[in-house]
Amino acid sequence: MRHARRRVVRRVTRLAAVGGLLLGGVMVTQAAMASATPPVAARPLSAAGGAGDTGSALVARLGGARTAGSWVGADGRPVVAVTDDATARAVRRAGAEAKVVPHSMNELKSATATLRSAPRVAGTAWAVDYRTNRVVVRADSTVSAGDWSRMTQVATRIGSFVHMERAKGSFTTRLNGAQPILSTGGRCSAGFNVTNGTSDFILTAGHCGPAGSTWFADNQGNQQLGRTVNSSFPGSDFSLVQYASGKAGAGADVVAVGGGKGVRITGAADAAVGQRVFRSGSTSGLHDGQVTALNATVNYPEGTVTGLIETDVCAEPGDSGGPLFSEGIALGVTSGGSGDCTAGGTTFFQPLNKAMSALGVRLIVSAQNAGGAQGAPPSPAPSSPASQGALAPSAASPGSSAPVTGASAGTTLLARLTDTRNVGPGLLVIAGSLIALVATRYFRAEQDRRAYQRRYSAMWG
Repeated sequence: MRHARRRVVRRVTRLAAVGGLLLGGVMVTQAAMASATPPVAARPLSAAGGAGDTGSALVARLGGARTAGSWVGADGRPVVAVTDDATARAVRRAGAEAKVVPHSMNELKSATATLRSAPRVAGTAWAVDYRTNRVVVRADSTVSAGDWSRMTQVATRIGSFVHMERAKGSFTTRLNGAQPILSTGGRCSAGFNVTNGTSDFILTAGHCGPAGSTWFADNQGNQQLGRTVNSSFPGSDFSLVQYASGKAGAGADVVAVGGGKGVRITGAADAAVGQRVFRSGSTSGLHDGQVTALNATVNYPEGTVTGLIETDVCAEPGDSGGPLFSEGIALGVTSGGSGDCTAGGTTFFQPLNKAMSALGVRLIVSAQNAGGAQGAPPSPAPSSPASQGALAPSAASPGSSAPVTGASAGTTLLARLTDTRNVGPGLLVIAGSLIALVATRYFRAEQDRRAYQRRYSAMWG
């Protein structure tokens, strides 16, 4: 009976080990696929600007009484909303597509001004949808039926072009105070490296912490990264973290996208509606989507923030402050939103150019992009006005790939091995399974040897 039990145990152990090898192989494969950056290719930047710049330039030249915004079409060409046929002809002569709409930008802005003057309701947001020529007002799950009814009455008085809809989840800043923190305000994500010509800084979200907040490069708070020296929230949502050393160091022009990979940042620009964009964060990694609206207003529980970029890119707590970019062009930093990266959602971003202008800093880009020698250390340079160009949104990529330096600073070996986004857990399962197989084989051989010795001894005394 004892021998039968031993055989059963050995067989179960071998089967478990083989299953572990298969499971470990699957885990390693999935981790490798998850950490892979979408195909990237460096594309030359047009000094004249891209499709989004052409559309916004036309809107600025023709005025808010004759136009109602612009966006990037499916073919990459700019589309401009206009209020009359004469303006439409002017837009077409400029090489853009025109769409005649009933309401001008002045009317749409007047509607958003009326919404701002109404009593503030936390959990609501609104933005102008250029493509449908409407003002879209959203209320999350925290807004009561009474507040929803009062807002609907305000919208009805404005006009039928104000559209009301409920949003899933709740509009919150993407700060996560429940996890090990990297700053005294909570765990956030680094945005872009900027400089004032004397010192270097991280530009991130303002709600991550007020001026004076201390930041660390590790979860244990042993490696001080810097201190917040300027912050704006609510109203806007940006802050400056000054490096403790005064300098950002090598790789200052690269943003991390996970798996030790990064994207080289070559300039900054304003986002365009319809543009394909990419967001990176310390919680959920790299995700992409489209810009759905500009100049959005969000009533967070902590206060109201205006002038935001609205997107359908997902984000999760801890992604706050992370970079928004496309084709290597910096666009903004993560503010907040609703939903998650499982069900999807809406995420808002603080425009980068507006923040840099208010703070008196400029983006740090590579020496090569700034006109220096290739391979030279990163140096500050004026932000590029270039945008996505005449690319169809579906063809856009994050930008040219680059290695991330110092990405594992302050991270323990155990943390890296147990991170499900790495291959470590899968390799641990494979190693454990191999040890189990070898051990099973060894024990069986040892038992057979001892059984033979006993039998030999019994036969020959």
